[in-house]
Amino acid sequence: MLSPAPKMASNEGVIAEIRPALGSALIEAVERVYEVSFTVERASLIMVMTTLRDQFGYQQLMEIAGVDYPSRPERFEVVYHLLSLTKNHRIRVRVTTDEDTPVPSVTGLWPVAGWLEREVFDMYGVLFEGNSDLRRILTDYGFKGHPQRKDFPLTGYVELRYSEEHKRVMYEPVKLAQDFRAFDFTSPWEGAEYVLPGDEKAMPEAKGAPTPLTADQIAKAGTVNVSDKPPVEEVKTTEHPGQTGAGQPHPGNQPEEKPKQRKARTGETPPPKAVRKPRKKPETKGE
Repeated sequence: MLSPAPKMASNEGVIAEIRPALGSALIEAVERVYEVSFTVERASLIMVMTTLRDQFGYQQLMEIAGVDYPSRPERFEVVYHLLSLTKNHRIRVRVTTDEDTPVPSVTGLWPVAGWLEREVFDMYGVLFEGNSDLRRILTDYGFKGHPQRKDFPLTGYVELRYSEEHKRVMYEPVKLAQDFRAFDFTSPWEGAEYVLPGDEKAMPEAKGAPTPLTADQIAKAGTVNVSDKPPVEEVKTTEHPGQTGAGQPHPGNQPEEKPKQRKARTGETPPPKAVRKPRKKPETKGE
């Protein structure tokens, strides 16, 4: 039987221990849903990460994620997830930025951050200062826009297809083959507020299942009289072949009878088998 996953360490005292070390770089420290999050100044990110790694033992960078809040002045949040193997504990570090202000890269502390920062750049357009290979990683060459932004259209800006005429893959502006329909979000149990196509021919009926029977007929149908039941038919049986209508089997369908079987049945002696005489060998001249 496999052992259960180790239980994560408690969050008790984590914020009180880390807050003095971060000083003025700390904007907010909260604990929600059993998780500790620190919001820090963007310019002090490298100092904060170095302190958490070297002084408090959060050795591993597990993930970098992006979040988009279009209504905020700095609409993007870059979220770093750190893991301490010695304490068996996780924390989250947040910084905010906009479309033009870059975030300091942490590739000098954790080289794996290069791939994670490229994902955030590709999906949200966040720039990272110090990343020497900040290229798209998930979208295609020449892709326009950043798909995870809230203002990015669901259909995208271009569509891809293979052209038989040009014998190559082509990008073209999106053309919707069918206009978007007007959907209503009324519960199907309540019914739509408008008449569906074809329903205008239906006659309005009262609630409940319609029936042509009257109340007396329904009450009478609910009681069953034993005398009204039809008699049970007698089970038919066959006692001899004549009742089935079948005749004698055709002789041609019977298997061939051997002589011994015929003698045992009729007492007749089978005729003797014909004996073939050997042929004489023709005489040759000179003998």
